[in-house]
Formats: sequence, C-alpha cells, structure tokens
Amino acid sequence: MIKNYIKTAWRNLVINKVTSLISIAGLAVGIGCFILLATYLLNELRYDRFHVNASRIVRVAYNYKSSDDAEAKTTSVTPTAPVPVFKQQLQEIEDGVRIYWYNNPVQYQDKLFNEKRFLLADEPFFKIFSFKFLKGNAATALKDPSAVVITASTAKKYFGNEDAMGKVLKVNNKQNMMVSGVVEDVPEYSQIKFDMVGSYAITEHSKTRRWDSANDYSYLLLKPGVNMVSVEQKMNNYVAEMFKDDFRQGHKMWFKLEPLTDVHLKSEATYPLTPSGNIKYIYILGAVAVILLLLACVNFLNLVTAKAIERGHEIGVRKVMGAARTQLFTQFIIESAMITLVSLLGGLFLADLSFKWFSDFSGQHLGFQTWNTSWLIMALLGLFITVTFLAGTYPSLYLSAFNPIVTLKGKLTNTSGGRALRRSLVIFQFVVSVFFMICTVIAGSQLRYIQHLNIGIDRSQVMVIDIGGKSLKDIKSFNNEVTRLPGVLSASASYDSPVDVHGGYSINKADGKNSDYNLSVTALPVERSFLKTLGIKLVQGNDFTDADEQRSTLTDENQRSYGFIINEKAAQALGWKAEEAVGKHIGLNGRTGEVRGVVQNFNFASLHQEITPIVMFTEDYFGKILIKTSGNNTAQTISAVKEKWAAFNPATPFEYHFLDQEFDDMYKAEQRTGSILTAFTFVTVFISCLGLFGLAVFSTRQRLKEVGVRKVLGASVFSIVKLVSGDFLKLVIISVIIASPIAWYAMHRWLQDFAYKISIQIWVFIAAGAVAILIAFITVSVQSLKAALANPVKSLRSSD
Repeated sequence: MIKNYIKTAWRNLVINKVTSLISIAGLAVGIGCFILLATYLLNELRYDRFHVNASRIVRVAYNYKSSDDAEAKTTSVTPTAPVPVFKQQLQEIEDGVRIYWYNNPVQYQDKLFNEKRFLLADEPFFKIFSFKFLKGNAATALKDPSAVVITASTAKKYFGNEDAMGKVLKVNNKQNMMVSGVVEDVPEYSQIKFDMVGSYAITEHSKTRRWDSANDYSYLLLKPGVNMVSVEQKMNNYVAEMFKDDFRQGHKMWFKLEPLTDVHLKSEATYPLTPSGNIKYIYILGAVAVILLLLACVNFLNLVTAKAIERGHEIGVRKVMGAARTQLFTQFIIESAMITLVSLLGGLFLADLSFKWFSDFSGQHLGFQTWNTSWLIMALLGLFITVTFLAGTYPSLYLSAFNPIVTLKGKLTNTSGGRALRRSLVIFQFVVSVFFMICTVIAGSQLRYIQHLNIGIDRSQVMVIDIGGKSLKDIKSFNNEVTRLPGVLSASASYDSPVDVHGGYSINKADGKNSDYNLSVTALPVERSFLKTLGIKLVQGNDFTDADEQRSTLTDENQRSYGFIINEKAAQALGWKAEEAVGKHIGLNGRTGEVRGVVQNFNFASLHQEITPIVMFTEDYFGKILIKTSGNNTAQTISAVKEKWAAFNPATPFEYHFLDQEFDDMYKAEQRTGSILTAFTFVTVFISCLGLFGLAVFSTRQRLKEVGVRKVLGASVFSIVKLVSGDFLKLVIISVIIASPIAWYAMHRWLQDFAYKISIQIWVFIAAGAVAILIAFITVSVQSLKAALANPVKSLRSSD
C-alpha cells in the first residue's frame, strides 16, 4: 500500500513539474535559511555552557551612586575587595576569582608580540573554569606568581614544535614568566577569551582590599543548591552595614550577580570583558528564522490549494471507486513528505554552500560542526516532520474533503473556499516582505546616521597606537619626532580611547559645595595636545599648557596643582554656567586644582547612552598614542611612523588602528543584525514572488477561455494584463497597508535603545510599498502578458 502511495505521489510530482519545482525551490530556500539562522542562534546561545560548573558560576556587576548623582551607574568591573571578602564572609560561596586585563608586549628570543588577550587571574581560575589542559595541572598552574598558562596556538607562535613547558617569556621587557601549562585554544563561544593567563598576584593592587577604584572582573563559584538571589542580598546587606555612614549621606554601592550563561546576551553592565551580544537581536533573528520557514510552508500550501481545482476530477473518481478519506489524506501527506524531503536535502546543500559566506557575514565561524551530531539529527528530523505536517496537513484535509458529485459535475470552483484562503496567504507573505523592507531601510538609515553623526570629535584619519601603559617621558620624544613627519598634523596621548572612555571618578570637592559633596563623573588622563589633535571645541577658558603637563610629573603631591578641563554637561551637573566654571576649584579622587576650560559636549562612549559629565586632566601615564594624519599618502605616513616607533620602542611591536574604525566596531552587533536582516529581506521577497508566480500560472490557466473571448471581442493586451494582474496587486496594496504600522511600531521600539536616533520618515513606507507593488506586478505580468498574447482560437478550443 505504501509503495503504491509513493509511486502515485512521484507520478503527480513529475506530471506537475512547475508546481513541484516552485514548491521545492521555495521550501529548500526557506529551510536553508532557517538552518543558517538556527546555527547562528545556537552559537550565540551556547556561550559559556561548556564549563562543568557553568550553572554555579556568577559574575559580579558593580553598581554605585554618589549623593549628587542623578542616576546609578552599573559596570562589569569591580574593586579588589569583593571576591576575597565575600569568600571569607559567606559560606554559600565555594570559591572566587578576579581577572585583570593585562595588555603588554611579550618576547621570547627574537619573537616579539603585543599580547592583547593577556589576562591576570587569581589561582582558582582554572579550577572554576573548565579550559582543557594539554600540558600542566589546572589545580597548580597559577600557584607560582611568575607562572603563565598559554593556549596551544600561542605556544606554536612562540616555540614552534618545541615543548613550551618551562620556557621563560619576558613580559613588558622587564618581567620573566615561566610557562606552567598549555590549554586548548579558547572556544569562540567563551565570554572569557585569552591567549595567556598569568598570576593576579603580580599586580600591586592585589595586595590590598579596596572597595573603590574598580578594575577587576570578578566571578564567584556558588556551592551546589545555593540560591543566587539570597547570596546577592547577603552581599549587599554586608556592604550596607560596613558603609552605613556613607549610605546615610547618600553614597551607595551594591552588587548584582549575573549567571555566567546570561552574561554574553543579557548583561546590562558596561565594559564587558569581551564584546557581547544582545538578547533582543537573538529574539529578532529567531523570529526571522521562523517566519522564513512559515513563508516557505505558506508557498507550498498556496500552490497545493490552487492546484486543487485541477485535481478535483481525480479526487472525485477515487472517491466513487471507493477510496476512503483517510486513504486520500495519507496520499497527499506522502506527497507533502516527498516534497519536504527533497527540499530538506536541497536546503542542507544550500546551507552548506552558504556557511562560509554567512560566517564572514556574521563574524562567527559557523558550520554543521557548530551542532552536536545527535542534536543536528534530531533537529533535521523535527524540521522534516514539522514542515511536512505544517505544509501538508491542511491541503490533505482540504483535498480529501471534496464532494465527489460536485467535483465530477465540474462545480468545484463555485463551492470551494480555497480562493479566500489563497488571498489570505498571499497577503501574509507580502506583509512579511514589506515589513522586512521597511525595517531594513530604517535600520540601515540609523547605522549610517551613527557613522556620520558629529560626535564632537574629529575621528577621521586619527591613528591609534595601543601602548599598554607608558609614562609621558617615554612617549614625549616619540610624539615630537612624529609631528615633524610629512602627513602628520599633530600627536597626543590618552589613557583610554577617546570614543570609549572607562574611567570612573568622583568630584568630591568643588567651590560653593558642601564638604560632603560627591558627584560621579567619567575622567580621562590626557596629554596636553589632546583637544587639538581630536578637534574638540573649547567654549570657555583655555587649553592645557606646558606648565600643567610639567606639574603632572612632579613626585611631590603638595607641589601639584592640576588643571582640569570639563565638558558642558559636567559644568551643568556642578550647577555652573560654562563661563562661571573657568577658574573654579575642584577635587577629583585626591587631585585638586582649577578648571582651565569648558569644552563642547562630545560623545566619549556608545551612542546608546546620553552624554554624561567628563573631566580631563594632564597625567604622567597613558594607554594610547593618537596621531592625526592629513589623509594624503597614508601608507607612506604609516611606514614613516613605524620607523620612528622601531627607533624609540624596540621592545614593543608596532600595531595600530584608526579611530573611526574603532568607533564603527562599537556597533558590530547592530551592523551584524542589520546585514543579516538585509540579506534575508531579499530571501523573503524571493519566496513571496515565487509563490505569487505559481499562483499567477494557475490563475491565467483557469482564465484562458475568458481571455480568449475578450480578445475576440476586441480587448487590448494592456486591458487583459490589467485584468489578470489587478486582483494580485490589490492584495499587495492591502499587505502594504497592514505591514506599515506594524513596521513603524517595531522600529520605533528598536530606536529607543539609542540616545541619538533618526526620526522615521513617511517616504520609507511609500518607497517600500512601491517596490513591493512593482516586484509583484513584474512577477504576475509575465504570466498575464503570456496569456494576453496567446492565440484566442486555441484558448476557445480548449476545455476545462
């Protein structure tokens, strides 16, 4: 019996080549795209789940608010005290580890590299996290303060095929560290990424337990069965009791525990250890994946119900000959299963071909290897069953329910409700297509707006050299030499990147303020040419001077009197007008001095955030060199800068990037999602048009005699094309009307995540609607034009 069903199903597929090809092509594309997106989502959702203790590891986020702050700040870095103190005070905590980012040059013999993924961690690091050791012992790898654990690729980079164990690396041209272990390369789906891990004990701040000056990433391992919320409450109760006097004055801090497996996608803390994802974009792309699969199934559903009229006589004859409804249902389900199977194989083939492109597109290394084999088999089996019944159940019930008397009399057209269903499905397909078109245009406009927004910093042609941490003396002569080079306009330095400043400070003294005044601000140590190099506009007062810079190098704190430059937002927060602020005295984390000038507000952090108060001051320690170039003969300028660098800093490799690229990289999650959305918008339009084309074929076939009569009576080709295409275009117009408000609402909500955003323009909806109508018209008119140009004599001779 099953064999006969399969033979009959195959015969019907071969006879109806157009229907079969359109159904298979639409389903294959939909399934292929679903697999691509599902693989991407799986990779995002599996972050950090490979650790044996993943369910018990939490990250500590740090919240603080001074008495004069408008809002609290949340950051992923903490002071040094929480981990050792809470390990000691709370029995629910089994262990803990602090991680410190340690960007430094590392040398072995003649090999010298700038290690940007160099971490320092407490001894329990490899006990808490399950990074697989190839050599060495996880329990003792960081016991010696001079020990360092490296990844397999790092070992290969420095030592080739030699055994890395026991080899000595020179760090920052002054500290020897011995390799005590080699681990497998860190998985891409790890939030903690490193090439080297040294002992946290070598840092000066490891020797103290401070509750301010946050620089560490802190993780706790909770004991089995412990309630995370309860631990968090006890931690905050302890802090509140310890600093109750400060709390009474309005200075507060508290901690939030984040499950390790939530950190990558759900954390709202600033300054993550590595670039993180966003759970909102996972929901968006998950919805896109499901919608694409639904569109493909809708295509199949639409074509089968349209074809039902032509199969009416077949079904009627079968029923008269004694076929039961269950037999007919089984027959049509098997046809659906065969199309789904071929489509699934085609989708797998398309996905496999597209993985390399999609990996480059999404910025992740994706493929079938991303899946666990058993998971993949179960997913494909589930996909096969789901698509078979999703696409095949209704048509099977619909076709098997035909009244044999009605179908044999040829009256099926007048009794069938399939036309209403097909109209609804066409509207659904184009609602989705128009929705994606509008969202893609608005998302692209927002990203372009961000890229070209005047943020108050001239970031074009600014070369950034990461120097890890060097004194003013070390970089001053280099900058002086560099500014003499052709193509270099100016040079300066700062501690953080000017578009991503991290420094959390407090203004605890200010003229006219009470003795308990405390305002949280961002602060940035800079070299005196900072404003000039980045084109930051002074609105009041003066720039830094040589005297400011010289005072910053004095060892006697009593002789130091700092010069500060603040932004307009800081002046406003202090209750001063810009012109009043100049000459006022303030205290910043123990530094005292006067305000030299006030600059125009500029964006020094993500555009997701409003501009906040910032204070700049000259200092003797920097992490970045900033070189403003003219943009002419850039390659030659870079080469000349490299030569100067080699002469002044032979122990540090020359590595650079441009500030505008760093700025763009801050919005990778948005750019990636926007790019994926754009690509799959084309896919939704393709699938929708494929279904529309198939329906147009059936529609014109059903109306051939009517078209023939009209032509004999003198109807023009244009009027016939208009007649046949008109019904479909009405459906597309309805789709535009439905999709537009839905798209407006969705994008309005998305734009709320940005402090600086575009306004949604009406032309976007008009343009998307016009494009959808044009595409639909071209798709349908191919068939309607063919019918209009056909010989009417042949049409009138044919029978239904």
